Amino acid sequence: MARALHDPVRGYYARRIRSIGARGDFTTAPHLSEAPAKAIAAWISRALRETKTRHVIEIGPGLGKLTAQVIRYLPFSTRRRCCFHLVESAPTLAEQQKAFFGDRVSHHISIIDALESCSGEAVIFSNELVDAFPARVFRKTSLAWQEVALDGSMKEVLLPPAELPPSSVFAIDFKQGQSVEVHDAYRLWLKLWLPNWKRGEMLTIDYGDDVRHLYQRRSRGTLRAYLLHQTLHGSAVFENPGLQDITADVNFTDLATWAYPWLTSSPISSFAEFIRSFANPSEAQFLEAAEHFRLLIQKPLR
Repeated sequence: MARALHDPVRGYYARRIRSIGARGDFTTAPHLSEAPAKAIAAWISRALRETKTRHVIEIGPGLGKLTAQVIRYLPFSTRRRCCFHLVESAPTLAEQQKAFFGDRVSHHISIIDALESCSGEAVIFSNELVDAFPARVFRKTSLAWQEVALDGSMKEVLLPPAELPPSSVFAIDFKQGQSVEVHDAYRLWLKLWLPNWKRGEMLTIDYGDDVRHLYQRRSRGTLRAYLLHQTLHGSAVFENPGLQDITADVNFTDLATWAYPWLTSSPISSFAEFIRSFANPSEAQFLEAAEHFRLLIQKPLR
């Protein structure tokens, strides 16, 4: 999954992401409504004021549409004094962001670089970032939890039982045959940079749920692929690597657990409720879609 998505030459994010929306492989919230941007801008204004910081970091801004909307909806006084930083590791997307924003924002290839330029003090947000990290897949068998791998012909095989990554999912009493995903690459990424973050707040938005509800009526797990707005499951997920998006729902219980001992976490909440609280939108159809997304607000433990 890491190679299919992030290989610098043949990976999906390196060569395929030039259009999001009707002509692309998927559609993100900013292409459906400006309500998310209004809500995020209101949250940023409050977070900057309460944490006494002036830097804003967005991780994985895609084509930058959400960033532009958020900046536009910030109060003028806030917009004048804050500095925006974009963190993008995909070369194709980074080039498009630089062409669109120029020097109106600062551009970074890693969150560590961005935090260094902010002296470790910033308000951070991301939208559909975690699901872009490669996930490991496990299946419960009569022996134990076994990791799913691919053989040379791209067929699923089960590895021998081995030590499991830390995840709340293994504490659930699932039936035999259940498949689950663990975004272990995201956990390891957090460990790299969280010690460098000194002050601020972080907002994480993605599709998923807490571990108790994530796999209800989903015995095959949540791993899937998208190609031209078509959802693919089963063996089709592994076809045409680099030409289609691969993703899995996010276990927000893990996100809160993995952040300790660096961060405190708010209760996991609905993205739709967040939007209602900050933006009060009227788009009922969009809010219905936003109910499938969750968010987490976290602060450094300092």
